[in-house]
Amino acid sequence: MSLKNVRLEVMQFLEKDVDSLIQKYLIPAETIWQPSDFLPNSESDSFFEEVKEIRELSKELPYDFWVVLVGDMITEEALPTYESWLMDVEGVNQVERNGWAKWVRHWTAEENRHGDVLNKYLYLSGRVNMREIERTTQHLISDGFDIGTDRDPYKNFVYTSFQELATYVSHNRVAKLAKDQSNRHLSKMCKIISGDEMRHHHAYSEFVERIFAVDPSQMMIAFQYMMKQKITMPAHFLRESGDKMSTAFEEFSNTAQRIGVYTALDYVDILEKLIKRWEIEKITGLNEEAEKARDYLLKLPSRMLRLAGRVKIPENSYQFKWVEPAKL
Repeated sequence: MSLKNVRLEVMQFLEKDVDSLIQKYLIPAETIWQPSDFLPNSESDSFFEEVKEIRELSKELPYDFWVVLVGDMITEEALPTYESWLMDVEGVNQVERNGWAKWVRHWTAEENRHGDVLNKYLYLSGRVNMREIERTTQHLISDGFDIGTDRDPYKNFVYTSFQELATYVSHNRVAKLAKDQSNRHLSKMCKIISGDEMRHHHAYSEFVERIFAVDPSQMMIAFQYMMKQKITMPAHFLRESGDKMSTAFEEFSNTAQRIGVYTALDYVDILEKLIKRWEIEKITGLNEEAEKARDYLLKLPSRMLRLAGRVKIPENSYQFKWVEPAKL
């Protein structure tokens, strides 16, 4: 049987548990928070006062902070690309609407709220150039991207396990920075977004655990493959208006590292957490190729730590079109 058919068989075997996993990790629309919970109520007489308060507090937050918040928001707003990608994974049948397709739709519905609330907050803040942000978002969606997973569910679930934890780290750190600047409302908003990301991380991590239980060798090889080529962050494909090729991601990444929102050390820490979560050292029944893959994975964090120590971050901020100089 081909690897593709084995993966399809495993996905079909695990599909019976998807409904219980949806109940375990996702929250119904009737009870989960909504963007309007964190935004001024346009029906209220106090609407303009609330907007004024947001704008006043926004003046206290530094330029680099806004760059990171904008980059996080654009990444969240590119959700249509992520949904279409996952809907094309082997075993996810969007035509027959199987359990996996149901998971992707429900997960997408939760994720959609993140870009929605951040977009509206940025618009009300008065600190950013929304037209330039909207252009970058449109470019990111229309350009598409290749995260190196093909249609392979094993590789895709490694990717989402890693990426959801990375977005948790980013949103959680932004929440702390906002709190340090006495912007408790923005802090709470980013904190609750990070909570969603952590739940989603645990869900995708459990998917991988379940695959390790039934197909350990191929799951190990898929994990090694993804880490060998490195996880490509969605923001890697950012570009500003007028640029066919852009340094936007590199400069966004530099900014995030400079203010400690997401660093090279965080990347290594996430890898170590996944290795521990999936108990890579204890997995049995591996073939020779998978044993070599495990050995590679166990040695990788220390190797990457040495590289992370050599990273030099520019001290000066790059001037993004997203945040105008007049607003500094």
